[in-house]
Amino acid sequence: MNFLTELFKSISPISIEIEAKLNEIISTCEISKNDFFLREGQTPHSIGFVKSGLFRYYYCNKEGVEFTKGFIAENNLLSSYSALIENRESYFYIQALENSVVEQINYELFYKQFSNTHWFKDIVIILLQKAYCFKEERERQFLLFDAEERYVSFFNRYPGLDKRIKQHLIASFLGITPESLSRIRKKMGLLS
Repeated sequence: MNFLTELFKSISPISIEIEAKLNEIISTCEISKNDFFLREGQTPHSIGFVKSGLFRYYYCNKEGVEFTKGFIAENNLLSSYSALIENRESYFYIQALENSVVEQINYELFYKQFSNTHWFKDIVIILLQKAYCFKEERERQFLLFDAEERYVSFFNRYPGLDKRIKQHLIASFLGITPESLSRIRKKMGLLS
């Protein structure tokens, strides 16, 4: 059983024929901790689905400073989607924070085989809607929330992930320094 196929089925029902074709073009790979699903400057060709493990999306400026865009845990998709559909280089990295298992599907094959189906259009619309809502919420938080409110939101959005992610990466995601995060954690009674 492919988990990616099950994800697609949970979004929109598919025929046995489409399911069989999907399963033919899905492959599984293991990505070791600190290795990359995608690097900045690479042109992506596939969409991944995290069966197990944890990833982060991040940008890196010319000075080598990293800015964490997001975290992707089990049962979520991995992609630099704009780079994929525009057939260009990715602007960010997708790095494994844990040893991970990923199912992947070649986007060009996926598109060629299914783009004319109602099912494919349903899948794309629903996934893009979810991504847009996440992006809009993230922007709202950076514009309107203070650092402590962003940290509380992180806890609500990613329950239990704080135990799997190093604190400096959480600080990077929140747009604050590790020292500021320590002060917030102490204030909230999370540090002794």
